[in-house]
Amino acid sequence: MKLKQPNAQGKRAGRSGRLVQARDRIREERLFIRRAVVSFIFVALGLSALVGRLVYLQVFNHQYFTTLSENNRVSLQPLPPTRGLIYDRNGVLLAENRPSHRLEIVPEQVDDIDATLQRLSTYITISESDLRRFRRLVGRSSPYVGTPLRFGLSDAEVARLAVNLHRMPGVNIKADLSRRYPLEAVAGHILGYVGRIDERELKTIDTSQYSGTTHIGKTGIEKTYEDILHGEVGYQQVETNAQGRVLRVLSKTPPVPGKNLYLTIDIEFQRAAELALGDYTGAIVALDPRNGDVLALVSMPNYDPNPFVNGIDYASYKALNTSPDRPLFNRALYGAYPPGSTIKPMMVLAGLEAKVFDRRKSVYCPGYFKLPNHDRRFRDWRRGGHGTVSLSKAIVESCDVYFYQLALDMGIDRMNKHLSEFGFGQRTGIDLYGEKSGVLPSQEWKRKVHKQPWYAGETIIAGIGQGYMLATPLQLAHA
Repeated sequence: MKLKQPNAQGKRAGRSGRLVQARDRIREERLFIRRAVVSFIFVALGLSALVGRLVYLQVFNHQYFTTLSENNRVSLQPLPPTRGLIYDRNGVLLAENRPSHRLEIVPEQVDDIDATLQRLSTYITISESDLRRFRRLVGRSSPYVGTPLRFGLSDAEVARLAVNLHRMPGVNIKADLSRRYPLEAVAGHILGYVGRIDERELKTIDTSQYSGTTHIGKTGIEKTYEDILHGEVGYQQVETNAQGRVLRVLSKTPPVPGKNLYLTIDIEFQRAAELALGDYTGAIVALDPRNGDVLALVSMPNYDPNPFVNGIDYASYKALNTSPDRPLFNRALYGAYPPGSTIKPMMVLAGLEAKVFDRRKSVYCPGYFKLPNHDRRFRDWRRGGHGTVSLSKAIVESCDVYFYQLALDMGIDRMNKHLSEFGFGQRTGIDLYGEKSGVLPSQEWKRKVHKQPWYAGETIIAGIGQGYMLATPLQLAHA
């Protein structure tokens, strides 16, 4: 049996089929390679973008995003100390801390501060001064901490805000303690007041010790003993969620409260002295003669320090500041006045110490005194004169002529030397800011201050506490 031989045409067809299959495979390989290259390019570009972004985040902005991440997760919150209380010598409370509420805004958590402020103004009253202070504080404070907008919120204001806080992210109501002076104007000049920390004070205080603290002593005892009353700030490290809500406290350093102060003032004595002056303008100082303790220090008219704590309104401050009676002026410390006849007992003691006259010698008072070789008459307060005046009579009747003669015998420089031993011309050292030293004149003082020589007529009127001589009520009490 013979096998059938394939013809030539069949052979050609077979070879052609194999060629077509080979070409299809090559085409597919090329297409695959092109697709692979394109895919590789896209992957490479994507990886390059990711690497570039990673470098941007980790190298160029590492510190910024690290801080941002930590602030979103962990934050360090200051814990302000409780301010120390102030009592009188008998334990009567003069300055206390009362629960209060303030409104704060965390700028980082607010998308539109202006819109938020506008919305808040529909719930509570926000003054222009509140807004100015808030914007000033925002500009110099961390955006991650609360910036106070309003202090001393009323219960009604707290209630209105509380039901709307969910609409205003970053707006918080904080409970704190507000300074209060329960006796109001009584001893107001002594106690002074605390007030909001201003820009000038921020440049001088240790800001680390005032983190989270909004108030500082401004005048009086509150200012003098600020370091003792303030205490030390504490801190707590807390974990927060994306909305800034505290999840847990990681660590805590509690604050150290300020120390309490006990003054030498007897507040009942102080109150009685203020009532004694009544509507008169003046000052009263009472000291314990045994040790020099100040029992009362009165300046009238006085003022209530409470409105100053959270910011007195402009109209009220203007009324106090422009009043002709000057209620903000502490006359006992700042008022320098001619001491007048109150200086006469000290003049006698100074004259005895200087040994310039015989205490047994009498002086004739015709109602005036004339300097040798001068015609001008220096009048006595009693026109008809006191007649023959002994030392004791001169003090009892306050004879001006007697002290004219004594001053002339001493001379102004010797008067300056001996009267300075009574504290005239110098501060007493009381622990209140702003005390004046008064003026105890001398020839050198006048040449230095007025560029003029000293005259004998100025000496004799200094002998009765007039002329250039000035003293504060506190100096006179100490003398």
